[in-house]
Amino acid sequence: MSNSATASSPLGRLRVFLDLIRFEHTIFALPFAYSGMILAAAGKPSLNQFLWITVAMASARTSAMALNRFADRHLDARNPRTAARPIQKGLIGAGQVLAFALLSMLLLGFAAYQLSTLAFWLCPGALFFLTIYSYTKRFTWLCHYVLGFTDALAPMGAWVAVSGTILSQSDWPAWWLSGGVMMWIGGFDILYALQDIEVDRREGLFSIPARFGVSASLWAARLSHLAATLLFAAAGWSAQLGPLFWPGLLAVAILFVYEHRLVHPDDLTRVDVAFFTVNSYISLILFAAIVGGIYWKW
Repeated sequence: MSNSATASSPLGRLRVFLDLIRFEHTIFALPFAYSGMILAAAGKPSLNQFLWITVAMASARTSAMALNRFADRHLDARNPRTAARPIQKGLIGAGQVLAFALLSMLLLGFAAYQLSTLAFWLCPGALFFLTIYSYTKRFTWLCHYVLGFTDALAPMGAWVAVSGTILSQSDWPAWWLSGGVMMWIGGFDILYALQDIEVDRREGLFSIPARFGVSASLWAARLSHLAATLLFAAAGWSAQLGPLFWPGLLAVAILFVYEHRLVHPDDLTRVDVAFFTVNSYISLILFAAIVGGIYWKW
């Protein structure tokens, strides 16, 4: 059976959509939210909180990725790296992708409603950034950090869902953690954008690689990941995490160094390894370190 025939059925379209948004990488994003949840609940979240935070995180990522693919569909068609994606190959329609995105946004709103009043009232702000970040590369080279900020809403949102607060003195661990996630994601998005430096320049798009070149971009990513490490340390310190957190943070720092050793100005062939594989390990190790620090105090 041909790919187009397979994609014509509802189940086939769902499979194509999940491939389009790389749904399997949700496992990389979930620990962001779980970290905020574990910290806010002092290691004892309820089953209800765990389930609805999982739904909210998966819905948020699904809507963001779908909107990104929709917004960039014409740009992706002109980019050799992305020209074979399902929309560009005609396996799924842009309207169908947009419909999936809107359904995911509704599910995110419902999950927020199930979690807390504050989470529900803050949800429109999260939806705004989930929508707008895909367009920021059309007008600012700070787009990488807008993406980072959008991903950083996951730990903050989970914290709010559990604690019901966001501006009290006890909320500092969430702010440090979210700041770390923002700088981490912003840094590796700079690395990822190195693959499209020539396309971005041709299309008149804004990115740090397109604006400042490869060498400066590598330094921007390095400094971003140094800042992320320091912010994660501040989160651990303010949350008074136990001794298991600090070896985990050291492992994260070592992986940051390894990630940057994979990418050189004259060799960008291993950007995908740095982007997906190494960052998945960082996500899981950081979460494990936070869990360990919560359950084994000093």
